[in-house]
Amino acid sequence: MLKFLLPSIVGIIIFITPINVDGEITIPIAWLAETLDSFLSPILGELIVTITAISVIGTILYRYLYPEWMRRSLFESLFSVTPVWLVIRIIGFIFAVAILFEWGPEWFWGEATGGEILGLASFLLTIFLFAGIFLPLLMNFGLLEFTGVLLHIIMRPLFTMPGRSSIDSLASWLGDAAIGVLLTSQQYEQGHYTKREAAVLGTTFNIVSITFTIVVLGYLDLTHMFLPYYITIIIAGFVAAIIMPRIPPLSRKSEEYYPGAEPKTRNENSDQPAITRAWKGALTRAGDASTQEAGRNGIRNVMEMWLAVIPIVMTLGTIMIIIAEHTPVFQWLGLPFIPILELMQVPEAQAASEAMLIGFADMLLPAIIASDIQSEMTRFIIGCLSISQLIYMSEVGGMILGSKIPITFWQLVMIFLLRTIITLPIIVLCAHIIF
Repeated sequence: MLKFLLPSIVGIIIFITPINVDGEITIPIAWLAETLDSFLSPILGELIVTITAISVIGTILYRYLYPEWMRRSLFESLFSVTPVWLVIRIIGFIFAVAILFEWGPEWFWGEATGGEILGLASFLLTIFLFAGIFLPLLMNFGLLEFTGVLLHIIMRPLFTMPGRSSIDSLASWLGDAAIGVLLTSQQYEQGHYTKREAAVLGTTFNIVSITFTIVVLGYLDLTHMFLPYYITIIIAGFVAAIIMPRIPPLSRKSEEYYPGAEPKTRNENSDQPAITRAWKGALTRAGDASTQEAGRNGIRNVMEMWLAVIPIVMTLGTIMIIIAEHTPVFQWLGLPFIPILELMQVPEAQAASEAMLIGFADMLLPAIIASDIQSEMTRFIIGCLSISQLIYMSEVGGMILGSKIPITFWQLVMIFLLRTIITLPIIVLCAHIIF
């Protein structure tokens, strides 16, 4: 019982419990990451270059030389990738070096483009460190088995998801979307989720943290409207979470499990009371858990996310943010939304359309662009939409592509557009009521 309760309580405190630090609401895992980020800031750029270099060198060694010492499952999970992903890792390394040493034109490495992505990668380095190490507290000692049974009656009929997925959602909602993606990927690889469930959870429930939404409000000069703002996001996100799993591309994902993983049984339906089944399932899982295995899994988590995700974030994040900042591509893509916004009686529809789709590159860009819009209602709509769209390549999109979650780039594009189409009318309706 203690083996279940103690690690689970510590995990809940670290990943889910809100704390107040200097007047801001955060969670311990995010505070630890930010503190280490500040401490290591003078050398974080060099660490990113080192990690991307190890990713490239290790992949080349494993793929083309395959020495005896690399013939282990750890190295396979770190360096066994297709030629396309090897090229992306190489580009990520080149970008990291060029941005760090400010090689090339300023539009490439400047603070608003490459510099922002390098800073984001630096933060991911620290959040991955603590999240990877502490994730076994949530995963290995029975907490997910306990919540899975209790919340099955809510998650399955509403969202077609198992009850244990509620912990993933809470971790991202209160902490960071990166934590949710990492947790989802790990459980998928261990046989807890099917391909469809992992894809749905990775793209539908990993919302950015409450802290980040406050940052967006600050850019939009709407901090006084936090309560209606967040209620609108919850309503729009709730509706999207009901619809998205039931339509393509997510509905067409197979119910197969991760290749090589043993599907885990789910103690969700029985004549016994739910609390009894939840308690027994948790104690059984805790009894089978090994502290040494949890420690090894934690270190492995960190290495996998560092070497797989950071090069992808550097590559795709940099490319997408340069396109967003220095080309009219997203303005052109937003043109079809002008008549729709005008029909919905949204003020300054043309200015709003320019910020509609640019969030696919980076979630903060819509708020930056919309900050010059005079209409408070329009800024409110853009701010809510940028959070509700969920998918942005500078972090969450890059992480999903770098993980084992079975989603392709073009499926992410489709999911982003569908979420925009579903949530926009809801957000506009709420805005008309509020304003």
